[in-house]
Amino acid sequence: MSGSRSGLIGRPREFDPEEALERAVRVFWEQGYEGTSLTDLTGAMGVSKPSLYAAFGNKEQLFQKALERYTAGPGSYAARALQQPTARGVAEALLRGAVEATTHPHHPHGCMGVQAALATGDGGRPAHDTLVEWRNATGVDFEARFRRAVEEGDLPSDIDPASLARYLTTVGFGIAVQAASGVGRAELQDVVDIALLSWPGPPSPELP
Repeated sequence: MSGSRSGLIGRPREFDPEEALERAVRVFWEQGYEGTSLTDLTGAMGVSKPSLYAAFGNKEQLFQKALERYTAGPGSYAARALQQPTARGVAEALLRGAVEATTHPHHPHGCMGVQAALATGDGGRPAHDTLVEWRNATGVDFEARFRRAVEEGDLPSDIDPASLARYLTTVGFGIAVQAASGVGRAELQDVVDIALLSWPGPPSPELP
């Protein structure tokens, strides 16, 4: 009997890594990188610290994995927007996708990629740098898409794709900040409507 009990002592608690990572995303999204402690993470994920380290690495490595999961999940509207057939369609899909994602009733409001490390000390510098790179990569993707649109004649030849991408991502990330501040979905859709009024070229058909 005692041998059976001793065999249970120290046995790692079993958990679903996918579900645990999903919970980590929510904690980082709600509390930011520096505002999240290992105790917060282990409590939300239902794991011990040794199990967390074994499955995900340290806090910084876990944050990287959480950001990847966010990008493939709630933040995937950006990748989908790039597939729209027109530049205006790309812009509208990105901005309306941002509104939907950042005001979703079952998620924290705002964007994990914007909020998680806006203000950090030295301890949060790696996460801050990761998110700067993440946001800059988004701009690069949209610049390349608009460059193609210029080459195809979908955008005027005098348009600077880099400036247009910067404008679009500035509005998109600004929507996330406003959503986190409590601005509602209807008001943010109005922001999208106004932003699209200045879009170069003819209007596109309404998105489905």
